[in-house]
Amino acid sequence: MTPKREVDIAVISDVHLGTYGCHAKELLKYLKSIKPKMLVLNGDIIDIWQFSKRYWPETHMKVVRKLMKFVVEGVPVYYLTGNHDELLRKFADMHMGTFHLQNKLVVELDGKKAWFFHGDIFDVTMQHSKWLAKLGAVGYDMLILINSFANWCLALMGREKMSFSKRIKAKFKDAVKFINGFENTAAELAAEKGYEYVVCGHIHQPEMRTITTESGEVTYLNSGDWVENLTALEYYDKSWKVFKYEQENFQKDEVEEGELSDGDDLHSKLDINTLLQKIKLEIA
Repeated sequence: MTPKREVDIAVISDVHLGTYGCHAKELLKYLKSIKPKMLVLNGDIIDIWQFSKRYWPETHMKVVRKLMKFVVEGVPVYYLTGNHDELLRKFADMHMGTFHLQNKLVVELDGKKAWFFHGDIFDVTMQHSKWLAKLGAVGYDMLILINSFANWCLALMGREKMSFSKRIKAKFKDAVKFINGFENTAAELAAEKGYEYVVCGHIHQPEMRTITTESGEVTYLNSGDWVENLTALEYYDKSWKVFKYEQENFQKDEVEEGELSDGDDLHSKLDINTLLQKIKLEIA
């Protein structure tokens, strides 16, 4: 059995459980491969916006169970709310054992302060045209579904896979401009508050870079997503690293494919109040 990698902090975001684009099987392998001292779920873990009780593979439920297992084992798990799971914000600042539901988090790491939050607060579309953002999310999920089918066909032909959304983003300067603006805004705000690290999600763009602002230097980090990039952030040996999931590194730890769960049973499983009660019972 391969020994688990020990990390001080693991950060994942934008998993979008409950959507066709979510790579729950790969995420489950990753979670089983690490032994974190702290786990930060930086928003959009369960996609409540696009949730349909018709689609919830067993692998998605296994991810939820694995996260709950960390809590039972005494690992501090911080669930920071995002826009796709904003329904949870009304339960913010709830603490049950080592499970913490919050909107943001500040942690001191070897004398330096790290500021964690999802990042949708910087999205103008989210603030002023939420209906447009939700419509775009549905379109994005459909694009990912079509992309998955296209990649399946390409694999049969022995050709390299491609990412439709990455190609679209690369062709639009506004998308690149938005990402740069997002990163700079996060860094500037963090510097003003006296933080050395700012850790976000939301834009599905894994990144780690130092940004110089008028108030000082800040290391901006983004955990990416588990839809396209399959990335996480890890802190150990007093430094941050971007982890990228590579299939060849996990061949010996295959996770069985899950079947679709029964709709009515799924609805009861994922009712927010019921889910929180289950967590409470698990850690009692």
